[in-house]
Amino acid sequence: MKKIFVLISLAGSFYASAQLFNIKDRMDNLENFDNQKLSWGFFLNFGQNDYKIVLDPKYGSRGNKNLVSSKPTYSFGAGLMGKMRINDNFDLRLEPGLQFIERELKFDTQSNDQYAANDSFETRVLSKEDMEKRVKATTIDVPLLLEYHIDRWYNSRPYMAAGLNWMVNLQSNEKDEDDNQTASVFRSTTQNFGYSAEIGVQFYFDKFKLTPAFRGTFTINNELVKDNPGTPPYWASAINTAKGRSFMFILKFE
Repeated sequence: MKKIFVLISLAGSFYASAQLFNIKDRMDNLENFDNQKLSWGFFLNFGQNDYKIVLDPKYGSRGNKNLVSSKPTYSFGAGLMGKMRINDNFDLRLEPGLQFIERELKFDTQSNDQYAANDSFETRVLSKEDMEKRVKATTIDVPLLLEYHIDRWYNSRPYMAAGLNWMVNLQSNEKDEDDNQTASVFRSTTQNFGYSAEIGVQFYFDKFKLTPAFRGTFTINNELVKDNPGTPPYWASAINTAKGRSFMFILKFE
């Protein structure tokens, strides 16, 4: 069985090489595709998401121990892409997509009971629901990217891109009156801005172009909405800033 598997793998590799690179008697696939002024496609992506958090020195840490942590979680998304050719090496891309994101925060802040007398709040015994917050987001993400690519090498072309993002969280609870104490709601902002950096390789086939890529997206503004006045400093008060970040694997089809 191992020999058969090796033979099948080698045969598949030779076939893929012949299709993509076709070195002998080579004829490039989609030779004039990149000469179009405008083109379009779609993409799928799978990501890992968390928050980059800066903790409050009083409520968010105890000595060298951080009392709040952000655990990476996974997400998926899809969207459309439009591309405008600038010249032989630069393109401008707009890639609006819908991202389904969930981030997890853990609060080990029971020790903030010690501040109750001076800061005038009522202590409570934190439940599991109090200590583990899942922040869900259905986000419309609209990145505008400037792409730089080198010349084609047979039927492939490496590239890099960078740009700015405008993001709208359709599940935002920014204006909710309830907070972590009244309804166990961790609030976050509706509109956010960020930046992205991406690298990938474009592969040209007979009928379409496939691009696997890696992208990092980082929020610029603080996404944290503070708890209401009088809420004990177990949750949002323990955090100064929380900025979302995502690392994605993307498959693009044109």
